[in-house]
Amino acid sequence: MPDYDSKFFNPPAPVAYVTLRTLENNVEIANIPMLLDTGADATLIPQILVDEDGLGFAAIGTYEIESFDKTVSYSPIVRLQMIFEGRSFRGEFLTINQNYGIIGRNVLNSVKIEFDGQNLRWEIL
Repeated sequence: MPDYDSKFFNPPAPVAYVTLRTLENNVEIANIPMLLDTGADATLIPQILVDEDGLGFAAIGTYEIESFDKTVSYSPIVRLQMIFEGRSFRGEFLTINQNYGIIGRNVLNSVKIEFDGQNLRWEIL
C-alpha cells in the first residue's frame, strides 16, 4: 500500500509512480510521479518529458482543456504506453506543465482503488 505524498502536497495526496514508454521506439522512463485525481477527466503527462530530446514523445496535436476555475488552455497530445501498478494503458494522453502528472478517470475507472486518507495510504484492490 503506497503512502500519500507529503513532500509535494499539503495536505498529503495519493501519488503513484508510473513508467512511460514510447510506442515508436520503446524508449521508457520510469518513476514518473502521478497524482491520483478522481476529479480529473483525463490523464496528463508532465510536459517536460515531451520536451526532452531523443525520448520520442513527440506531440501529435493539441486539445483544448478547461480547468475548474473556467480557465481555458491548450494541451499537447502524445501517444504512448503508461504502466501503472502492473497494468498497461496505451493511447493518446494530454500533457501538463508541471513536475508531476495526473492520473484521471479515463485510467482510474479501469481499476478498483481504496483510498485510506486517515492513514495516508492507498491500494489497488
